[in-house]
Amino acid sequence: MSGPPPERVPADGGVLPVDKPTGPTSHDVVSRARRALSTRRVGHTGTLDPLASGLLLLCVGPATRLSQFIVGADKRYTTTIRMGAETDSLDAQGQVTREDDAWRNVTEAEARAAVAALVGAQEQVPPAYSAKKVAGEAAHRRARRGEVFALEAVPITIHDAELLRFEPPCLDVSVHVSSGTFVRAIARDLAASLGTVGHVTALRRTAVGPIGVSAAVSLEELDEAGTLPWITPLEAVSHLPGCSVDEVQARRLAHGQRLDVNDVGPSDLGDVDGWVRIAHDGRLLAIGEIEDGALRPRKVFTTFESATS
Repeated sequence: MSGPPPERVPADGGVLPVDKPTGPTSHDVVSRARRALSTRRVGHTGTLDPLASGLLLLCVGPATRLSQFIVGADKRYTTTIRMGAETDSLDAQGQVTREDDAWRNVTEAEARAAVAALVGAQEQVPPAYSAKKVAGEAAHRRARRGEVFALEAVPITIHDAELLRFEPPCLDVSVHVSSGTFVRAIARDLAASLGTVGHVTALRRTAVGPIGVSAAVSLEELDEAGTLPWITPLEAVSHLPGCSVDEVQARRLAHGQRLDVNDVGPSDLGDVDGWVRIAHDGRLLAIGEIEDGALRPRKVFTTFESATS
């Protein structure tokens, strides 16, 4: 397979924002991107179900090594929740398991208050139809076999939630959530707080970290010749705390040596204890980790020569 034209994929690789329509799987989008960009080095940074639309970030070329750092970014969604019916998958693709008419008694004020009450750190029980593992096997596989099992609650944070439309039995809601949060489970729990049952009938991801869907290309635009709205590796991890290093420090880090965290700058590291982005000359040099006051390179994305050229 011949390499992609240079104007289609940057030499350092990059992250390509795609607006996935309802219908295709995330893997379908990856396959289409591989054909359009003439490279197999394409991966996504968080699955969107076929029912869902919106922002899917594709890591391409050397930037495929960034995916683990983008997956953990906060997400924003808009969703339509249908009260009065619950499905086994908690979305419109599942089979109805419970129905009631209690939604008829829900007022707009009650719905608005219940949505506002979602905000905060909490424990969430994932849907049975999910990739969460039960004894080493994905829960959705066990659910499809009709097995009965319980999933443990996991810690999540709902940073913000807003009722956008109240048109019973449907509610349109926007949420800003931590990575690992299931919007289908939010629909289940919100409906329960209103004394009814519910499921998701529409879902759209509008942002991943600082990257919004307005910057994304459609699948049709992906296939067209010409330039694409690439997000540089450095921009793609802008949600991580970061620092800049000088030429001497860049050489040391590129060769796997550590630095005293107090010697690097400018930075916004503060009291960070975890992953950080390390920049040199306006480009991503490495992803590092702070341990015991030392900045250690964990993944170097450019060689020192290219970083200082």
